[in-house]
Amino acid sequence: MTLPRDYSGQTCSLARSMEVIGERWTLLVVRDAFFGVRRFGEFAAHLGIPRAVLADRLATLTGAGVLAREAAGTGRREVYALTPKGVSLWPAVRALTAWGEEHYGAPAGPRRVFRHVADQAPVAADGRCGGCGEPVAPADLLVTPGPGLAPPGAGGDDPVTAALRAPHRLLTPLRP
Repeated sequence: MTLPRDYSGQTCSLARSMEVIGERWTLLVVRDAFFGVRRFGEFAAHLGIPRAVLADRLATLTGAGVLAREAAGTGRREVYALTPKGVSLWPAVRALTAWGEEHYGAPAGPRRVFRHVADQAPVAADGRCGGCGEPVAPADLLVTPGPGLAPPGAGGDDPVTAALRAPHRLLTPLRP
């Protein structure tokens, strides 16, 4: 029996949220959008997700207003960008990432470290800068390689992983 996509009869806001972001792969697509992934092929290559599943997840996220499709220039396909509604998911993505690092992290440490653009200080799991103590908005975060990131050639050599080997500001497209 196929599970339904909705929680009919539920009046819970968490249940409504799960209808949009609760399917497998969906939060990873959102995470990659924060990293600056905008093209279908980049999502597919970085996540190793079946193309049909990715198309479905992108359709759900655009239909819900979490992502928007934008023109990518003359003769090019569309790209995806987080909307303000999508950007507001950052605290959930950050919290789940921190939880995963705490309970399932790599022995060498996190694969990626978030830093405050203003002072380069690491950002704590609660979203506050370790240097100035201020909460840091996603657009003011730099994602940098962490000690747990595998060296080049050790797998995961897709274009997104390669691009994220250098510090990169969140929400900035990986490719123009």
